[in-house]
Amino acid sequence: MAEEKQFFMTEEGKKKLEDELNELITVRRPEVVERIKIARDFGDLSENSEYDSAKDEQAFVESRISQIETMLRYAVIIENDENVSDIVQLGKTVKFVELPDGDEEEYQIVGSAEADPFEGRISNDSPMAQSLLGKKVGEEVTVATPGGELEVRITEVK
Repeated sequence: MAEEKQFFMTEEGKKKLEDELNELITVRRPEVVERIKIARDFGDLSENSEYDSAKDEQAFVESRISQIETMLRYAVIIENDENVSDIVQLGKTVKFVELPDGDEEEYQIVGSAEADPFEGRISNDSPMAQSLLGKKVGEEVTVATPGGELEVRITEVK
């Protein structure tokens, strides 16, 4: 049997997924079922856009429920080693400057399940995180990005 993918996440990320799952099961699923019932009453299902729309939404909701259940089943909670404060690890926030122009950026490295670059959280599977993981404050790192290579110096890990 193939080994299942592990989903690394913080305790906070797990809680958000649990809340979303609860919302989907207790609120969205019953709403969609009700929409399907109402749409069936409109008659001919072959030309019923309300029915088609409700069935599409049902497929989305059921797919998302299945996806979240899988992520939670194979969740691995990130626990930081507080004794290692200057090494970039999963769950830690890393601040670095781009070389040579000095633009400063800061990201928390999290599992793919809770990555959101616009909120400053990047996936441990991303090229940026892969290049930074295991490095120390003061090290210069070359990051391969779709736009080319980027040189950065790690200035802080927290």
